[in-house]
Amino acid sequence: MIAIVNHGAGNIGSVANAIATLGYETKITDRPKDVLGSRVVILPGVGAAGDAMKRLNETGMAEAVRKIMEENRPLFAVCLGLQLLFSNTEENGFHSCLDVIKGTVKRLPQTVKVPHMGWNQVKQRIHHRIFQGIPDGANFYFVHSYYAEPFDKSLIAATTEYGVTFCSMLIKGNLVATQFHPEKSGKWGLKMYQNFLEVASS
Repeated sequence: MIAIVNHGAGNIGSVANAIATLGYETKITDRPKDVLGSRVVILPGVGAAGDAMKRLNETGMAEAVRKIMEENRPLFAVCLGLQLLFSNTEENGFHSCLDVIKGTVKRLPQTVKVPHMGWNQVKQRIHHRIFQGIPDGANFYFVHSYYAEPFDKSLIAATTEYGVTFCSMLIKGNLVATQFHPEKSGKWGLKMYQNFLEVASS
């Protein structure tokens, strides 16, 4: 089963629909038991980090996601989902996050329009099966006001420029995390989900 973590943020249905298009069954859930019993976990999100962390802590899903990371099981995090993996965020002052990726989530520079909304290039920095069939510099869809800055730069799989060159994709073991929304990114987004699910099944 593919579990999609429900932490009260938006866009969960779009992720489920994208995965269904590829022929996979999903379950949207806020139960740790479902997540820990799943072959693959997706942590999506649009919204505020503080509210999402509150929901994850209340439902016990925070510890479930930490355990998934500890066991190096397949996890795909999207947008807010990526940011929640970090130590903390500057959003709305300061909030502690899941702290499974050491680093900070920062606001985009004041020199650019925020939120960063629309299509932008994703420049690949590593060779990985997740990029199979996807050209370097392909456009993906973004909606965000903050970006994640990992302490360990070797985790950065791709970057994007918008006022600053930021980490738009991160890979650590069986974790793939994107600042952009594959489910809103047409054929390249679907191809990325397909690649991830094929790798997770191998």
